[in-house]
Amino acid sequence: MVPVGGRLLTGFQQGLEFLLRPPIKKTSKLIENILKANETKRLKSYLEAGCINSHDRVENTSKLHTCLHGLHDHLIKVKSILNELECLLGVATAALQMANEHLSPLMDMESVVGLDPQESSGEDEMTSSRVREPEVTDYAAVMGIIYSMVKQDYTMQNKIVTSLNVKSSSEELESYSLMWSLRPYVNDQTMKLAWKLVP
Repeated sequence: MVPVGGRLLTGFQQGLEFLLRPPIKKTSKLIENILKANETKRLKSYLEAGCINSHDRVENTSKLHTCLHGLHDHLIKVKSILNELECLLGVATAALQMANEHLSPLMDMESVVGLDPQESSGEDEMTSSRVREPEVTDYAAVMGIIYSMVKQDYTMQNKIVTSLNVKSSSEELESYSLMWSLRPYVNDQTMKLAWKLVP
């Protein structure tokens, strides 16, 4: 979804920059001579229109509208995913609390049993030497981190989209595109870990 949003943002930037590009400056003597030597009615009307023809203006205005509409749709989809993550996080938190309630009496018994040094066996050593399987706490912790990252990323994207307008400068749009593609709130290592936890 992120690449789609990035393409829409780039499309908005290109469309706006085309519409806002400056007309030809006639202050240069060379440019003035070229224009005079090739002056036609068509060229004259093109220069008067700010060096943009009506077809290109309509096409790029339509592109701006389409890209902005697409970005708003993108935000709706991300918000929906965020809501689903929030529900899953709630379920995981409830499961974790339930597991803790059931495990705490067992943990107390294990701690009492573990006081007798004679009761330790080779089986305990084998268990500790095995690779530890992910526990409910691992899943819940990773889900919490992912939810936080996605929420911050959504907040950033929402601020970018709501600030877009025909007065946005090229520098602003360039910064927005860079931030969108960098995704500063999303940690790739954490995402890789999350995928490893998926059975």
